[in-house]
Amino acid sequence: MTFAARPAKDAVTAREAVNEWSAETLETVIRAYGEEPKARRIAEAIVRAREKRAIETSAELAEIIERAVPRRGKIHPATKAFQALRIAVNDELRALDEALEKAWKALKPGGRLLVISFHSLEDRPVKRFFRAKADEGLGRLLTKKPIVPSEAEAKENPRSRSAKLRIIEKI
Repeated sequence: MTFAARPAKDAVTAREAVNEWSAETLETVIRAYGEEPKARRIAEAIVRAREKRAIETSAELAEIIERAVPRRGKIHPATKAFQALRIAVNDELRALDEALEKAWKALKPGGRLLVISFHSLEDRPVKRFFRAKADEGLGRLLTKKPIVPSEAEAKENPRSRSAKLRIIEKI
């Protein structure tokens, strides 16, 4: 179980995270990066399950989480935990910050930077970055509020339902 095709030798994989991290670390990651209110219950279930045998597949992990936090509504109970693990093992928030800085440097005056985010953990840093550039007089926000899909678009393309588009122009 890994999210990288060929993880670097020193990279932490999702398999290592679920099989080696403490319950406290798992809880912190799932709560912070997955914004999951039942993070403690999920972390404890993972630790109990791996005491019997290593968790080897995504399907096993999803089943463990679903037993710990039964399904309510359309979204699978493992969704937020998987998001959290993905963000943690890929160091996605640091990568996002670096990408924003590099993209901004590459822009010429009049150039526009457009970013689509799919959850609040991605959207917040984008919003802060854009606002900081505007406050410094280096950019002009072209979207005061993010552009989100219409009800019809979200119905036609359910994956778009959480998308937020923000745009800034470099001055």
